[in-house]
Amino acid sequence: MPIAPGDRLPDVTLRVMTDEGPKPVSSAEFFAGKTVALVGVPGAFTPTCHNTHIPGFLKAADQLKAKGVASIAVISVNDPFVMAAWAKATGGEGQITYLADGSAEFAKATGLDIDLSVAGLGVRNRRYSMLVKDGVVEKINIEEAPGKVDVSGAEYLACQL
Repeated sequence: MPIAPGDRLPDVTLRVMTDEGPKPVSSAEFFAGKTVALVGVPGAFTPTCHNTHIPGFLKAADQLKAKGVASIAVISVNDPFVMAAWAKATGGEGQITYLADGSAEFAKATGLDIDLSVAGLGVRNRRYSMLVKDGVVEKINIEEAPGKVDVSGAEYLACQL
């Protein structure tokens, strides 16, 4: 069963790219003391994630921040090198934090993992958006199909704030 409003996010080690290379970051530390719009995607550079989902959050960044969101983060079952390249390709560097969940530890711990082996992708993250306040889920919007951005888009999340 997936994580739900009122649940605390699990504490797992994620990775972010820095000027010195990949850096481990505790999810508990990352989400502590602030409001974060978290975007879960099946994969960096995949068509829906790259062309629709993340551009929507870049476009709505100011609107989300005006409504109290301190930061926007995207998480995917990719390594930090891919996530860094994706940050550059989307133009999201400095606007969105790109979190690498390379072993799907966060995805599995939240119950938001999906097996896309039939498409050659293996275990991935489901597509969702989530509002997290001080490490606790306030809102979560999970897509039924990985190729859709109906309830997980930035505008939908912004309307919930």
